[in-house]
Amino acid sequence: MARLAGRSTGTAPRSIDVARLAGVSQKTVSRVMNGEQYVSGDVRRRVLEAAETLGYRLNHAARALASGRTRSIGVVTLGTALYGPASLLMGLERAVRDTGYTLRVVNTVEGDAAGIAGAVDSLLEQGVDGIVISEPIDEEGDADLAIRADVPFLILGAPPPFTAHRVVTAGLVAHQLARAVTEHLLGLGHPTVHHLAGPQRWYAARDRMEGWRATLAAHGRREPPVIVGDWSAASGYRAGRELAEDHDVTAVFAANDDMAIGLIRALLESGRRVPEDVSVVGLDDVPVAAYVTPPLTTVRQPFDATAEDGLRRLVHAIEHPDSDPIPVHDPPVNLVVRSSTAPPPNRRTVHSGTAPFDGATVPARVTPGPRRTSV
Repeated sequence: MARLAGRSTGTAPRSIDVARLAGVSQKTVSRVMNGEQYVSGDVRRRVLEAAETLGYRLNHAARALASGRTRSIGVVTLGTALYGPASLLMGLERAVRDTGYTLRVVNTVEGDAAGIAGAVDSLLEQGVDGIVISEPIDEEGDADLAIRADVPFLILGAPPPFTAHRVVTAGLVAHQLARAVTEHLLGLGHPTVHHLAGPQRWYAARDRMEGWRATLAAHGRREPPVIVGDWSAASGYRAGRELAEDHDVTAVFAANDDMAIGLIRALLESGRRVPEDVSVVGLDDVPVAAYVTPPLTTVRQPFDATAEDGLRRLVHAIEHPDSDPIPVHDPPVNLVVRSSTAPPPNRRTVHSGTAPFDGATVPARVTPGPRRTSV
């Protein structure tokens, strides 16, 4: 739509001007500009195009004075470049653009026992309307931590106990992700599945190990000793050197893709073929996972969808404090089957028709576990 000439009065465009141009009510313009639901896609498009044509911008400062809100949301997150936490933060930054709110981010530092409490205090002093906790680790002293705040919280992960006005959650359950991976490998005919876990101070690492362990037990399979890494490809490589010496190992679930990639490198250097001798599965579906040799079977985490759904639920809690929260619907677990998994050597002729096919996304059927989201 072409931009109209400037207004002859020289005054800034108002919402009533947008309403006239779009052919809707002023209330509908308010709903669209505030990111509220119950507006059709066609109406939303017309309003946004009219606003762009007129150069209309919602006056957030005036709204804050009138409503007592700052139209800002705080985020507490671990200061790290690791794929999962960084992807969630980027997803939040993208999703917030459609809500009419701004983000204020406070990074915590691993090893700071009071990191979360201090970050929350800092955000509350800035007058945020709600807070996102995307903190993937627990620290010493967490058990004694008590955070009290009268704003809603969105939880992405499993922070220490605290008291809040309202708490909402969003995202996949790490236990379910691990179960899907373990059942995939057992379904190929592997007698058991070894596990390369992440650092145990991370909630997601413990949950993934719990899901792997519970699945083995449910199928009556032997639980091998766990090897613990630090999320890095280097720690996966060290684990791979160790596992390569045990020729009973035919399947390994690594708690993230970087460790899986390092593990595969070590296995190949040790003369163990992947997947002919050992199948390997990672978790996250990092961008490079489809291009390593062999392409990595993994679970794709929908970070953008998690961030968008979580912010939608948080904004609803902020703007409708007396209404029921938006119901939680767990997203499907997407297992992306590539060439790093296959039946074990002694079962290959029996399962020749089930060889993995690159890039296939398989919605895994998983029984819901405890409500906890992964990071």
